[in-house]
Amino acid sequence: MRRPAASGGWSRSPERKALLAIYAEVDALLEGWSCACSRAGAGGAPEAQCCHFAVTGREPHPTAVELEEVRHAMRARGVSPRDPRKLPMAELGACPLLSQDGRCRIYESRPFGCRTFFCDHAEGPMGARRRLPRDAVNELGRRVADLSAKFAPRDPLPRPLVRALLASDARGRDRA
Repeated sequence: MRRPAASGGWSRSPERKALLAIYAEVDALLEGWSCACSRAGAGGAPEAQCCHFAVTGREPHPTAVELEEVRHAMRARGVSPRDPRKLPMAELGACPLLSQDGRCRIYESRPFGCRTFFCDHAEGPMGARRRLPRDAVNELGRRVADLSAKFAPRDPLPRPLVRALLASDARGRDRA
């Protein structure tokens, strides 16, 4: 399967439609789940530690199909991975897609790993301390992986988000 052209082919592609449908399922499954660290902190800004990779020791590893959606959202919102304030990562390892006020600049298009990561302080809907539905989340993750394998059969595997964004940026400079 060929990758859609950057000139708008992705926005109407069946792969994007399928990916967004999976994302909608994930969001519905985890509706109401939150972490104390992602609730509003001082001045109303979230203190989402999950978006500070050096703090959590974890970084999302989006697949090829997810990276296409991330790049699409970045182009649509004028977000550059070359933003010198964010790349390379700052001291706390803040995600390069965070705004200066700590909000995700591509929230609607954030990868599966950003949608499903919860720290040890996660709470279910209405404060219930129950287990995350890991089996259902894992099944949706397999569907994303399968979609990526169809989308980019030669390179479907997940890769660290920051490294992927830096590689995209370098390829863009090489073409210029």
